[in-house]
Amino acid sequence: MKHYLKPLFFCLFLAFYTGCKTKEKKTDETVSVSKKTETWQSLFNGKNFDGWIPKISGYPLNENYNNTFKVENGAIKVSYENYETFTNQFGHLFYKIPFSNYKLRLKYRFTGNQANGGEAWAKKNSGIMIHCQSPESMELDQSFPVSLEVQLLGGIEDGVARPTGNLCTPGTHVHLNKKLTTAHCTSSSSETYYGDQWVTAEVEVYSDSLINHKINGTVVLSYTKPVYGGDFNTSFKEGTPVKGGYISLQSESHPIEFKNIEILEL
Repeated sequence: MKHYLKPLFFCLFLAFYTGCKTKEKKTDETVSVSKKTETWQSLFNGKNFDGWIPKISGYPLNENYNNTFKVENGAIKVSYENYETFTNQFGHLFYKIPFSNYKLRLKYRFTGNQANGGEAWAKKNSGIMIHCQSPESMELDQSFPVSLEVQLLGGIEDGVARPTGNLCTPGTHVHLNKKLTTAHCTSSSSETYYGDQWVTAEVEVYSDSLINHKINGTVVLSYTKPVYGGDFNTSFKEGTPVKGGYISLQSESHPIEFKNIEILEL
C-alpha cells in the first residue's frame, strides 16, 4: 500500500466510527424520551369521590346506601358500620369513563370483621372489576356487573393457602392456555396474605388480546380473548369479544381499603 493512502483510509474510518457513535447516542436519547412519555394518572384524589359512581344492589345508581363507600385518610373504605345485617347489598364503585388498553395499579388491604349476614365465601373477599358493563346499564337488583374480576382474597386460617389476584368471570369467559374455559373462578399463583398489610395489585390490559394480573410486582395469572357468556350475562351476545369497559371496586360484605389508584393508558 502506498503511504499517501494511509491518511485517507484513516480519515474515512474516523468519519464512519464517529457517525456510528452519534447514531447510537441518538438512539439512546430516543429511548430515554420514549420512557419519559409514560405518565401514570391518578384516578382517585384521596379527598372525595369525584369521578366515581356507586351502584349497590337493590338501590338506584348513585345512592351510596348506608355510606358503604367512604373516604378516610386518603383511602377509599368499604364500611359496614351502619349495617345491622348484610342482605346481599353487593356494591360496586365505578370510575366514570371506560378504558381498553392500560395498566392499572392500586394498593388494598382487608380490615376488621365481616358484616353480619355476609356469606362465608365472602369473608376477606373483594375485587377489582375490569371490562365492566356501564353502571347505567345495570339492573336495580343486579349483584355483579358483567365483567372480568381480579378477585382479591385474604388468608383466614394460618397455613391454609388462599391466593389473591385470581380471576372470576360474571357474564364472561376467557381463554387459558389457548383454550376456552367456562369455569367461574380460576386461582392465581400468588402467595397468601394473612394480615392487614397493604398489597399492591396491578392489571395489564391489552384490549381482548392479553390480560395479566400482578401481585406485588409479580405476574400471577394471564389469559386471553375474553368473550361474553355464561351466568350473570344480562344482555350481551354470547361469544362476542370483550374489548374494553369500565373499572369498578367491589364491596362484598368484608371491610376493605383501596388507595394509590393509578392508570397508565397504553
